[in-house]
Amino acid sequence: MKTNRQLQIDVIEAIKWEPLLKQTKIAVEANEGIITLSGIVDSFIKKSAAVNTTKKVNGVKALVEKIEIQLNADDEKSDAEIAMGVLSALKANRDIPVDSVQIEVEDGHVTLDGKLEWNHQKQAAQQSASIVEGIKMLTNHIEIETDNPDDIEKEEIEQAIARNWALNNQDIQVCVSGNKVTLKGTVHSFYQRDVAEKMAWNAPGVCVVNNELIIGDIK
Repeated sequence: MKTNRQLQIDVIEAIKWEPLLKQTKIAVEANEGIITLSGIVDSFIKKSAAVNTTKKVNGVKALVEKIEIQLNADDEKSDAEIAMGVLSALKANRDIPVDSVQIEVEDGHVTLDGKLEWNHQKQAAQQSASIVEGIKMLTNHIEIETDNPDDIEKEEIEQAIARNWALNNQDIQVCVSGNKVTLKGTVHSFYQRDVAEKMAWNAPGVCVVNNELIIGDIK
């Protein structure tokens, strides 16, 4: 198990290595695998990059995010301008069905609502919206609603997880109830936890994934 200092240094170096974050000033604290990020960035996409980069570092078990967004004067946008930017970004993404996502903007806080058939479409909507200038916060309330009448194949999810090199020999149990999949067990990193969840979402008919995987120490 890494010491607090070793984990802190690893996260700091990972953030420095990310091109989008080279000019940012983000403070990192580590305490028994729990990382706290604080500081100020000038865009939502940089805040997201700091979080995603930290989650990929081995040894990170939990993340407390206290990063503030302070937009430069040139990047300030009205809610109407942000809404138009998000709408254009969604329309430009071919993975997202037209008119399936509703957009609400209040004081720079963007909320996405609607129903889509696949989780990758929900993630595509979030990724497309997140790069729009002027956003201070983004909430994704899109629901997954599938027309697939077939039962979810538990064994297919288990096989997909077993095939993935990042999840080799991990203790992951798959439980299926209706259109809901629950993942239980232990993995060694946030990255593995996210990969396992993605494997579950890829199964036809899945509307909900409860990711109960615990991040444990590497022995």
